Amino acid sequence: MKKYFVSVALMALIAACSGGSGTDAKKDSSSTAPDASAAAPATTDVSANPDYKAGLALIAKSDCLTCHKVAEKLIGPAYQDVANKYAGQDTAIAYLSKKVIAGGSGVWGAIPMTPHPQLAQADVEQMVKYILLLKTQ
Repeated sequence: MKKYFVSVALMALIAACSGGSGTDAKKDSSSTAPDASAAAPATTDVSANPDYKAGLALIAKSDCLTCHKVAEKLIGPAYQDVANKYAGQDTAIAYLSKKVIAGGSGVWGAIPMTPHPQLAQADVEQMVKYILLLKTQ
């Protein structure tokens, strides 16, 4: 019985982070998008930045918010933690964009990030620019 519950939980986790384009994933992401913008750092108002607006809109249309939140760890790291870790690195946009499209593991723990090959490179770069604007340190 225990194995059954563990199997079901793993399948649910895989389904949640699969990057599928089902209407439920879009519905869930859209419903959490306002929380993402409300949780942006209050110290610096970056919400007028065009990269912020474009990246937030793209993330709201994707399944990113299934595994990530702006200010706290969910399945994956918080966007602010990612921004703080890669702040000031010239290669951050290219590196993180590659990780989003190809997937990856080991940097933030044992749970791997699902690859998102269906996303356009330019869209992913815009999403990463938004994330990097959320730096809190």
